[in-house]
Amino acid sequence: MTTLDPIKVDVKEQAKQAQGASKTLSLLTTEEKNQALLIIADELEKETDYILNENKKDLERGKEKGFTEAFMDRLSLSEERVKDFANGLREVAELEDPVGEVISDWSLDNGMQVEQVRVPLGVIGMIYEARPNVTVDATGLALKSGNAIVLKGGSNALNSNKGIVRVIHAALPKTKIPVEAVQLIATTDREATSQLFTMKEHIDVLIPRGGGALINTVVNNATVPVLETGVGNCHIYFDQSAEVDKAINILINAKTDRPAVCNAVETLIVHKKWLEENQDALEKALAENNIKVHGDDHIVNTFKDAVLADEDDWSNEYLGLEIAIKTVENTQEAIYHIEQYGTKHSEAIITEDATSASLFRNLVDAAAVYHNASTRFTDGSALGFGAEIGISTQKLHARGPMGLPALTTIKYCMTGTGQTR
Repeated sequence: MTTLDPIKVDVKEQAKQAQGASKTLSLLTTEEKNQALLIIADELEKETDYILNENKKDLERGKEKGFTEAFMDRLSLSEERVKDFANGLREVAELEDPVGEVISDWSLDNGMQVEQVRVPLGVIGMIYEARPNVTVDATGLALKSGNAIVLKGGSNALNSNKGIVRVIHAALPKTKIPVEAVQLIATTDREATSQLFTMKEHIDVLIPRGGGALINTVVNNATVPVLETGVGNCHIYFDQSAEVDKAINILINAKTDRPAVCNAVETLIVHKKWLEENQDALEKALAENNIKVHGDDHIVNTFKDAVLADEDDWSNEYLGLEIAIKTVENTQEAIYHIEQYGTKHSEAIITEDATSASLFRNLVDAAAVYHNASTRFTDGSALGFGAEIGISTQKLHARGPMGLPALTTIKYCMTGTGQTR
């Protein structure tokens, strides 16, 4: 007799339980779902000390392993961050429920009525790395949009994720949502993650969120449909007409506000004529903020302490206080550089020239394109979606910050009076 791997059995059983719970979820009213999110938010805040104690275990392990400062920032929770993700659930509760929305309706010549209606996807498989807040954000968005969720967080945040899900499970019996609607694959075995890739009979969509290696692994190996989120090699281009203070303020915000997030800028592209007039101000701002510069030949020859950028630097997601700087002769050259190295996430042009701005916005292929603003706004909360489940850099079925509507699909509902064909 063949003995089944217990991890595979557990993962499959959890996915089946989530699938069963999704049927109940699809029938809940908006009020019932909102009330559940509020109860979960209150429970998370009430159990802040417990969550932080569990997070502390992961942080201590991270220190022992010598994780980078950027990684530790992504892993770290605080009283403020717990409050933030609890408030994120409250914000999601206030958002309009997409489920049941009639997108369009019409009558056929034979009198039959047709409605195109938003419905939940069903079961979402969420695969992510070191950010424990994703556990809450993804759960809240899934439940509000009527979906069950199977969570597989990174092994380095295992204690944090287990603690958060325990709190969520403690809250759910006080609501109309079954506890089985939120599943955590609580193992460090990679085989458990691989199991999710092929469970088409129970999982409706996979959403990977993390570094390039994780995303590529999911995209290249999954038979379940994937909503692809992308790494953020984001660029800011200073055009010749860029106002100095405005440009530098935007750059410093995009680089230093939270360097370890995907919408932080990683490469500055700068018009040579702008640089000739304003290099001192730019160099001073970078130095004051302890930003290490990797530059092309021109930058290395003119900037103090700049190091020569290699091919990896142009495509690197530093996630820290480092930046690559490329000099160009015109906007077309800047666009070409972005085409070559960008990840279709967030790109910005700083210019007072309407023609350059229009050219950039029309030709740059990215989920978010900015004119005279920081790339840090590519975020569900910043754009009014509430918490986001990720930022899609693909073109189907959703693109950019994925809020509630991105977690639904459509169903055609027809009503007749006996019509036959």
